[in-house]
Amino acid sequence: MAEKTSLIWATGKRKTAVARVRLGRGDGQVKVNGRVLEEYFGRETSRMVVHQPFDVTGSHGQFAVDVNIHGGGLSAQAVAIRHGITRALMLANPDLRPALKKAGFVTRDPRKVERKKYGRHKARKRPQYSKR
Repeated sequence: MAEKTSLIWATGKRKTAVARVRLGRGDGQVKVNGRVLEEYFGRETSRMVVHQPFDVTGSHGQFAVDVNIHGGGLSAQAVAIRHGITRALMLANPDLRPALKKAGFVTRDPRKVERKKYGRHKARKRPQYSKR
């Protein structure tokens, strides 16, 4: 009988970006929405952000990552993927939590766009004042 592969699912979020991360044993390849990481993220910074949890834990090349992501911009998506990978790594090995927590990857960034108010141009910008 074939051995069942163990997959770990986790969700990462940032602003309106939601990343569903599937972590399994593999060669270290990261696929985002069916595309290779280098193809999906053009900026080197975004790719670096995605790999940060593996750098901190020293687990490069041990896991294959498959990500489904929607919402937000590219930068928020990269941080959401990092958050999801962090949560998945903690499920795989709870001993990694202190290192990931110290790096600041465990906490979900709660900041979101503030809503626009009536009588204002944006959330806080007021109309120009006219003396006469």
